[in-house]
Amino acid sequence: MKSKWLKQFIVVASLVALTIPMPLSGRKNQSDQTGNEKEEPFVLTSTTFTDGGSLPVSMALNQSGCAPDINNNGGIGGDESPQMSWTRPKHGTRSFVVVLFDRTAGFTHWGMYKISSDATGLPEGTAGMAGSSFGQQVDNDFGLGEQYDGPCPPTSLTPATHEYVLTVYALDVELTLPNGSADFPPDGEILFRKLIEVGREGHILQSASIRGFFSAAT
Repeated sequence: MKSKWLKQFIVVASLVALTIPMPLSGRKNQSDQTGNEKEEPFVLTSTTFTDGGSLPVSMALNQSGCAPDINNNGGIGGDESPQMSWTRPKHGTRSFVVVLFDRTAGFTHWGMYKISSDATGLPEGTAGMAGSSFGQQVDNDFGLGEQYDGPCPPTSLTPATHEYVLTVYALDVELTLPNGSADFPPDGEILFRKLIEVGREGHILQSASIRGFFSAAT
C-alpha cells in the first residue's frame, strides 16, 4: 500500500509542477496577448466547506468509524461530494477535470473528467454519484466504483487528521482515458498520468484548488 501512495505522490507532484504558472520573462506582455484586457484569476469556491477549514461529516465515507460518532450514529458520514463553483476560465477551455485528493495518505477519493466547458461548478451530492451525468468518473482508491467516496482517515494511524485538496483543471482538450475492464477500470493514477501528459503538451490552461482537513476521531 505504501508503494502505491508513494507512486501517487510522485505523479501528483509532477502534475503540480506543470500547473505552476511560468514566469513572465521571455513571454509576451499579458496586455499584448489580451488586447489590454486584464486576465481575471481562476478561482474555486465551495459552499460545503471553507478553504483551509474542516470538512463536514456530510463528505465522509458512509461506513462505520469514518466520522466522529456524533449523536451515536456509528461514525457514519453522508458520502456526499462537495458543492463547487469556479470563475470563468480562459478562452479556449473545452473541458474541466475535478479531483479530490488526500495529500496525507496519497489517496484519490474522486476524479471526474469530460465536464462540459459550459459548466461553472458542480452540485453537492448528485455530481459524485455513480452514473453521474455531469462527467465521467474514475474508480476511486477504495475500489468502490466510478463515483465519489469520502474521507475515512484511520484513527489508529498518525496523523489522525488528513489534508484534502479539491482541484479543478481547465483544459483546451477533452480527455480520453483507456476503457479498461470490469476488473481494471480507469483509476485516479491513470487520470493523473493523463493530466501530466496533456500538461506537458500545454493543454492545461488553468487550475484552482481549495483544501480542507478531516479527522474521524471524536
